[in-house]
Parts: sequence; structure tokens; C-alpha cells
Amino acid sequence: MEKLKPRTLSGFMELLPAPQQQMERMMEILRKTYSLYGFTPLDTPVIEASEVLLAKGGGETEKQIYRFTKGDADLSLRFDLTVPLAKYVALHYNELSFPFRRYQIGKVYRGERAQRGRFREFYQADIDVIGDGKLDITNEAEIPSIIYQTFTALGLKRFEIRVNNRKILNGFYAMQGLTERSGDIMRTVDKLDKIGTEKVKTCLMEDCGLTSAQSDEIMKFIAIAGSKEQVLASLEGYRGQNELFDQGLDELTSVTKYLSAFGVPDENFAVDLTIARGLDYYTGTVYETTLLDHPEIGSVCSGGRYDNLAAYYTDKQLPGVGISIGLTRLFYVLGEQGLLNPDLPTAPADALILPMTENLAPAISLATALRAAGIRTQLYTEAKKFKAKISYADKLSIPYVLFLGDDEIAKNQVACKDMTSGEQLTASVEETITRIQSGLTLRNSGAVILEK
Repeated sequence: MEKLKPRTLSGFMELLPAPQQQMERMMEILRKTYSLYGFTPLDTPVIEASEVLLAKGGGETEKQIYRFTKGDADLSLRFDLTVPLAKYVALHYNELSFPFRRYQIGKVYRGERAQRGRFREFYQADIDVIGDGKLDITNEAEIPSIIYQTFTALGLKRFEIRVNNRKILNGFYAMQGLTERSGDIMRTVDKLDKIGTEKVKTCLMEDCGLTSAQSDEIMKFIAIAGSKEQVLASLEGYRGQNELFDQGLDELTSVTKYLSAFGVPDENFAVDLTIARGLDYYTGTVYETTLLDHPEIGSVCSGGRYDNLAAYYTDKQLPGVGISIGLTRLFYVLGEQGLLNPDLPTAPADALILPMTENLAPAISLATALRAAGIRTQLYTEAKKFKAKISYADKLSIPYVLFLGDDEIAKNQVACKDMTSGEQLTASVEETITRIQSGLTLRNSGAVILEK
């Protein structure tokens, strides 16, 4: 029989064991940080009825969605984690307590052209706060602190959380008499980092139908920069001309007011009037986070406020605010930039036991004792030469190898070799456990991401 050539589909990431351990470590940090803020974990089905996923879709979403039939069922793979959340909240409304705070780390699928750093199957890591009828502005002020704590826990320091408010933008465009074209304008301005100032101005005139004077006024407005106090002071000069603008300015002022109390340093935060987010369902505060030393990566965390999450599924008013990290892409580009810490353990076990006697009972008991102490332990019983056994531990980067022969068993001791230093000590099981635990604490003390 002719053998099939094994292959992984284009746009799908498949990691070897060591980088998979790095990815798992990042996910664990996200789970731990999100939990600190009172978010509950959630998992929704990867497959949904197409009518549910496409309720607010159409256009590019419908073109990119993976859709198929099984019997009479019209099914699709989830495109993001937000639409399934909308369905979930509408379906379980009477069983949930509001505000409902959830985090979800899961795979999503988009049938777009696979390219460097962009995937068809990838992990998103989302948090959302959903209100029942109303949602206090403090929730929007808390989001930057969650972003800050998350990226700090990962080991990053040189990043900037950029914040704006869609009401400010919509109000400003209304002042210019451009309300009907505001959506197209914001989507064009949102490309500023990718195509530059001159190209944006050209697109505003050619694609959005603006005059040169209107384009200049928009470019002047979004160029307002400085500290958060300076930007807010400049925006005060527009107050009183449009009610929606004034409301957005009040909200943006409230968001910035609590930043220091939430523990967000000024150097990691900026008010940026170019931030609009391309999706139309954002109605208030919007966020984007970038790595200052790697602008080519683009936004690594984005999101914002929306006023009616589940309008397609229920008449209940369910406003919310949320952010999303494209985890697979972030992991890929960090690895490509050499920013993933190579010194953190990636082994599947902390200790490998090599029995040196035919009777395996003492080695099994030792493995049980190590596992009870929280030490991940493998018991190696394959009929291989000693050199092959050591090579196995070395290839997997297992930090400690334990030898148990007749002499050690008679003395109720174990020989333990540190595979990094080469030091081998014979001691009691209790002393060996303490030694391994101390060593693991030191090995795991580094950050996942190392900035250069």
C-alpha cells in the first residue's frame, strides 16, 4: 500500500513539544491574571448553527467562515469568540448573574489567505464584562489595568495601551457634516499605522469623497497628541458643539481618571485619536495595545465598548466591554523575534527515575512520593542501555535524573543528578524532594517573554 505523505494544512499551526510548553505557559499566565479580576472561565462549542454565527455577519465574515452541511444541518466553525458569547448570554440570561464577567481562550477559524504570522486556525484570549441594561463606565476604566497586568505578567515592559472613544469620533464627524460617511472615514483612519498619513489623506478624498479641506481638518484632529492631560485639554476646545462628542469626552475623562488607582503607569498609556477599531458594533471606549520596540507586529490586544451585544438573539439590552488577544499570532511573532525566554523549562517532566534493580516496587513508590510533592515525574523502565536512558533525559531537557539501586534502597536514599550542573548527590527521599523543589522554583522564576 502506498504511504500518504503526512502534512499540516497551510494556515494551521502545529507545535513541537518544547514550544507547545511555552504556549501553555503563556495561556496559564493569562488564565491566572484574568481570574485575579473575577472573570469566570467559559468554553463554547467550536461548531454552531450557521444562522446563529451569521446573524450579525455578512460581507467579509461570510466569505471567510468555514461552513458545511451534515445531514440537514447547516453548520459553521466559529469565526471569533464574541458572537458565541452573545448567543450564550442570550440563551442563559435567566441563569446568569450580571454584570457577567467571563474569559475564554479558544480556537477560532477564518478561511482567509494564509500568510506569514496570519493563520486560518488560531487561539484568541478574550475577556468581556456584560451588563444587564446598563454597565458602569468604571468597567471601561478597569480594562487598561487588566491589559497592563497581563502583559507585565508575561514579562513585557515596553508596551503602550492606546485608548479612544467612538462617540468623540462620531461627534467630531457630525460637526463636520460627515455623519453618513463616518464609518468609512473611521475604517480609513484605522489604517494609519499601515499605510501612513499621506495615503490616508488620499483615501479620504478618493474613497470617502471628502474635499481637501475636510481631509485636512480630520488629519489635524487625529494628530492631537501628548500626555493624556494634554490631549484631553485640546479636546475641551471642541466642547459644546455636539452632544455626542461631549458625552464621549466625559467618558474618556472618566476612563483616564482612575488609571493610577488601577496601577497603570503613564508610560504604558496614551490617548490616541487615531484608534477607531474597524468593527461597527463598538460604541464607546476602544483599545489597542502595541509593543513599542516592535511596531511591525501591530496591535497585540484590542477591543472596546459595545451597547447591545445580543440584539440579534434577544430584546434584552446587554451592553458590554471586552478585549481580545490574538494569542497564536502573538506567540508566532514573539518566537520569530527571539523574544521567548529559552531558559524556562519546557520538559514534560521535572524528574526521571531510572530503576537499577529488577524489583520495580521501590522506584514506583519513589515516583508516587515525588508526584505527591507536586514534582512531575516519569518512570523509565524501557530495556535500553544506560547511555540511551541518559540521552532520553537530555533530549527532553528533564532537569533531574534519579538513580535507585540496591545500595540506595538499603539506605532508604536516592541518587539525584542535576542535568544542568552535572552535580550528583545521594540523600534521603525527603531531602531530595526539597532539593528538586528549590531548583524548580529557581528555574521557573524567569519571565516568559524577554525584551531585548
